[in-house]
Order: sequence, then structure tokens, then C-alpha cells
Amino acid sequence: MTFRCHGCGARVEADARLAFRCPNAGGPGDDVDHVLVVEREAEAPPIGAEDDPFMRYRAWLSPYRLARAAGLSDAAWVDLVGELDRALIGVDGRGFRVTPMAEQPALARALGRSAALWVKDETGNVSGSHKARHLMGVMLYLRVLEAARLPAGEGLRARRLAIASCGNAALAAAAVARAADWPLEVFIPPDAEASVPARLRALGAAITVCERRPGEIGDPCYLRFREAVAAGALPFGVQGTDNGLAIEGGRTLAFEMAEGFARAGAVPDALFVQVGGGALASALAQGLALARANGLLPALPKLIAVQTAGCAPLARAWERLAGVELDVAAKTRSRFMWAWETTPTSLAHGILDDETYDWWAIAEGLRASRGSTVVVDEAQVAAAHDAGRRATAIAASATGTAGLAGVIAKPDAGATIAVIFSGVER
Repeated sequence: MTFRCHGCGARVEADARLAFRCPNAGGPGDDVDHVLVVEREAEAPPIGAEDDPFMRYRAWLSPYRLARAAGLSDAAWVDLVGELDRALIGVDGRGFRVTPMAEQPALARALGRSAALWVKDETGNVSGSHKARHLMGVMLYLRVLEAARLPAGEGLRARRLAIASCGNAALAAAAVARAADWPLEVFIPPDAEASVPARLRALGAAITVCERRPGEIGDPCYLRFREAVAAGALPFGVQGTDNGLAIEGGRTLAFEMAEGFARAGAVPDALFVQVGGGALASALAQGLALARANGLLPALPKLIAVQTAGCAPLARAWERLAGVELDVAAKTRSRFMWAWETTPTSLAHGILDDETYDWWAIAEGLRASRGSTVVVDEAQVAAAHDAGRRATAIAASATGTAGLAGVIAKPDAGATIAVIFSGVER
């Protein structure tokens, strides 16, 4: 099972070395966009009948393929997933299940739309958002390394997990880490919602509150996270630049949506997705492309990446990418992606990442689907949140409904639209 860096071409054998961060990343003067991706995807993988996505789509996942290549049986995978699922139910009250997706006619009417508006509801997922999908993919890789006694797994349990997050990703990481009985350190901002650190402590996570240092550029939580990883912690976050496997776990969401559209016999014209660090959008872009390649979808919906005016580094990069080959952009990252210069603010607090870490994969998805970016103002963020609460039974946060703000800002994107509500109102 080989991973390849899409920026520099370096290869990592996932059984011998942790397939998280490119080994060439971070050198002096390095301006390459380093992200490890699976070198060869599964060909015509089957879909199971199970309701747990990590069982249903196991043949699509590199940790499963690694497990089988290392001599573990399919039953061994079932046991690994089942053990974590039972532990998650004990920790969080729920395990991973296929989440609902349905048309929301009342919401469409509230926005003045006559055509179909599909909503994929991730608020009932583990920890209340899609984020746990990303971390489950990483944890299953770690558990396969342990179970198969592979060289990359040597000494893993002596190393703590680490994540930088303002809320949903931290809570997801804490739930999955607790289920696996693995120590976790979380780097959070001082303005995190009061319920977040309380829940993190209840889950046994160690918390470091990260103030912004004078003159420091970039997210202080992410910078402290990078320091912890350099000191030996395992990257258990949702930035693909630090852990490409996190993106792969999130692709299960795209597979579910592709199956749902196939059953309905229709593909939406556009899929609006809220973007902060970029893990969700890059996972959807990759997952939908795989679904199309394997016959689940006849065409790709246009991917519309939504950011707020308070922090829009991806939209800025997308404008600068006009006429530039993506291979060139991957080797000159600083021309396109850098930290937002001002302290970001928005009601959609969860997508205020100073950088869109997975910008390149999103740009690839935007080009492949003929999509675009859209920047929304705070009035549109608030209007989407209000409409989502009033017109549906989904209790999503303003971050969770931020994709809908893009629909308000760009009403001409297509007749049939899909959005994702992810991040329960706390």
C-alpha cells in the first residue's frame, strides 16, 4: 500500500512508515504543497450491505486494503470496526451509521426556490458532525498497524494523539480517541464555546488554550499543534497536509451521497460546501470523483466552495489560479495560499481557519466539476442559519448551515442544489 505526495512525488509504504505527512515537507525554502494520497485506488470496489460506512465502503478504504495485504482477514476488519463502534456508543451514545439525505421543500420555499434542495444531515453523526469520519479513518489505520504488527506500528501506543481545533473536530477526535483508549492533546483557541472544553475534559482529553502571540502569523492552535507533532505526537487532525488519511475517512460521506443520488435517479446541478481548513470539500471532491469513476454517478455536480468575508483564503487562491496549471501551483504554494492577514471573525466560527490547508485538492475538484468559490457576508450567514432552523427539523449551527449561505449568495448556480448541514447546535 503506497502513498504518493501530490506535490513532490515522494512515496511512502504505509506498512513501513506512517503515511501521514510527506517526508519532504518543511525543509528550508520549501514551497511545495505536500499532501500524501493513495497512489492507486481500488478498482471496481464492491459496496457492502451494512449501515456502518466503515463496513459498507471498506473495500474503498486504504486501511482495509492494507489490512488484507498484511494478512488480516475480512473478519478481522469486522472485529476492529465493531470494537470501536461499540466503544463509541458507550462514549458518545452512537456509532457510525449512514446519515439521512432528503429533499427539503419547506427550506427551498423559504429561500424562494421552486426546484429541489437536498440536505445531507450530519448533525446526528458521532460527536454531532462529519468530523469524526475523518478521524475514524486515521484510527482504523493505526489499529491495523497494531493488529498486523507492522513496522510502522512499532511504539505507537507510547505516543499521544494531537489536534488543533476550535470545536467540532476536537470533539470528534476526543470521542474517537476515548473509544480507542488513546491519550489525546487538544489545542483550542481562547474563544472556544464554553461547552467544548467541558466536553473535552469529560472525554479525558488534555487541553492547551492557545493565545495569539504578538506578531505571529497563522492560526496559533495549528502552530502549537505542529510543535507537538515535531516533539513526537501523532497528527490526529483534519488537515490533509499533516495527515492525508484524514481526508480519506471523510470520503465515506461522498459515497453515501452518491448512492443517495443514484437511488433518486438524479444528480444535483451544484453541491455547496462550507470551507475552512478544507478537509470536507477535498474529501467530497475526491469521493465523488471516485464514485463517478466506479459508475455510481453519471456526472459530477458543480462543487461550490463557500467561505465568509471574514476569512476567505481559498477564494483568494482560486482567483490567482486562473490560467495556471495545477501541477505548477502545487510547486509554488505561497503564490496562492498563505495565512489570512487579519484575525478572522464570523458567526460561522468553525470555518475561520487562517489557511485552507487542503486548497489544492479542492481546486482540482472545482476544475473537474466546473465549479467555483463564493464569499458570503454575515447577513447571508445569519439568514441561512435562521432558515435552516425554521424550515427543517435539523438543529445545525451557523457553521453547519454556512453552505446554505452560498446558495443565498449564488442563486443561479443550478436548478437542483445540494448542501450539507454538519455541526449540531450546542
